Parts: sequence; structure tokens; C-alpha cells
Amino acid sequence: MAEIKVIKGDITTLGTDAIVNAANESLLAGGGVCGAIHAAAGPELQDACRQIGYCATGDATITPGFKLPAKWVIHAVGPNWYGGFYSEARNLGACYTHSLELAAEQQLESIAFPCISAGIFGYPLEEASKIAVDSVRSFLANQPGSLREVFFCTYTQEQFALYTRLLAN
Repeated sequence: MAEIKVIKGDITTLGTDAIVNAANESLLAGGGVCGAIHAAAGPELQDACRQIGYCATGDATITPGFKLPAKWVIHAVGPNWYGGFYSEARNLGACYTHSLELAAEQQLESIAFPCISAGIFGYPLEEASKIAVDSVRSFLANQPGSLREVFFCTYTQEQFALYTRLLAN
């Protein structure tokens, strides 16, 4: 089974096979992690996303990484938080699962996730992090494949401490 690790840093600098973009349904550059990934990848990423056009909440799609150190960008559309009444947990878990399915289809060995939906989409950090860890663990336990390393790339010390605690359990 793949090793799951937590790191604190800038996801755009990682040389993993793929990084995951916390995308919106239009796949166009936004704020936060999404904006940083688009800026670092260059305008070719925006062009590739325009060609795809749309990705539903809870789903994921893949593009080349262009100017990023990562070979691929997996665009995962997490849900906006509306109090937990609109299938947010199911959709958040699904975007992790669909991202890992795309990584497996491409026979990737490493992938890095940001804290999807926990920024401008308003998902409570603790709940989003638990769903992320549980979804990744469940996928890896049931889907043996090429993945060797899965990273949770955190930006703040609070996120790092939370993921470290969740992974220790």
C-alpha cells in the first residue's frame, strides 16, 4: 500500500507525478491554491482547462502540468460548504476518490493533495481533513496499484498539525 505523508509547503513546487488543484466547475483560474497552480503552470494550463470546459462538483479531470515540476495536474472540484445539508461530505470524498482513480489510470507513483474545499469554499477544516484522510485510506486499501506516495500538502501550521494528528490515528 502507498505511504501517506503530510508536508508543509507550496504545492506548486512539488516534483510529484501529479498535484491536485482545488478547482471550480469552470476549471478556470480562481483564488487560493487554484490561482497559484494556474500562475505557476503558465497560460497553457488555462488553455487546456478551457478545452475541457467543465467538471462537476465531486469529480476530477486531468491535464499536463506544463511549467510545473509535476507532470500532471488533477483538477478536483470540491463542494462549497452550505452547512452540510447538500451532500457536501459525499462530494468532497468523491473528488479525492476520482483524483486517485485518474492517478491509477495514468499509472502514477506519487500525488499531492491540498486541503480541498477548506479555503474559499468554506468547508470546516477539521471535517474536510478527516474526509480527505478517510477517502484516501479507503481508496488505497481497496485499490492496489502503482501509487507509492500520497502527500497532503498543507500551507499553514494549523493544517499541518491537524493532518499529522489524523494520520497518526
